[in-house]
Amino acid sequence: MQALILAAGYATRLHPLTLDRAKPLLPIAGRPLIEHILDRALEIDRLRGLHVVTNSRFYPDFEAWAAGYDTPVPLTIWDDGTSTNADRLGAIGDVGWMIEASGLDEDLLLLAGDNLFDFSLRPLGRLFAKRGTAVGTYRIADPELVTRYSTVEVDASGRVTSYIEKPPHPTTDLVGISCYLLARAAVPRVAEYLATGGKPDAPGYLMEWLHTQIPVHAVEFSGLWFDVGDVASLTLADNIWRRRAGLPERDHYEL
Repeated sequence: MQALILAAGYATRLHPLTLDRAKPLLPIAGRPLIEHILDRALEIDRLRGLHVVTNSRFYPDFEAWAAGYDTPVPLTIWDDGTSTNADRLGAIGDVGWMIEASGLDEDLLLLAGDNLFDFSLRPLGRLFAKRGTAVGTYRIADPELVTRYSTVEVDASGRVTSYIEKPPHPTTDLVGISCYLLARAAVPRVAEYLATGGKPDAPGYLMEWLHTQIPVHAVEFSGLWFDVGDVASLTLADNIWRRRAGLPERDHYEL
């Protein structure tokens, strides 16, 4: 199994913090955000490699970070060849590009490089071992926030029966988060999805389509989860992790 961290966005909502630094490299409690994510990825059994896909603008920064990051499995940084927000490939576009560029033919763990969470991914791994392709879900109480994500409905066995990206009128508070385990046989489906005109942006669009093609099961996580998209969420997440690390909290996020 390989793990792919999506880190090729330009995080325009976080400017000026991200004008010269990729969002996943912003420090959370003194460590790059991406390292907190990789801590969790490394909990998955049979993981043989880590991959980070970024863009030409931030590729040198990720290479420099990777040179000093100690990991028990090989880590590869990929440059998707884009250089601006206007020519970005999109999250799913980057997945398809990396699969083709690497010739990947293994089970694949997909994680967003800006989703910070404190729960273990082991339940996802156990579900995957039992059922195959699996997605992570989370409860969000605010209906307005739910419209920004993907609603997920499941049957009694946990199989996904409905997956709707950015629903205008949510019927559930269960949302999909950017945490997926694709079985080896499902990996080529990414290229199929893109070839048939699928939207290359939010990963939820892939799962919205994929669950109609193959069985997909869901695990519900509890704990803390942040989709770090603006300064408010970044500051809140940083302070929670700073508190846990015994560091002083801050009124304003600063590099």
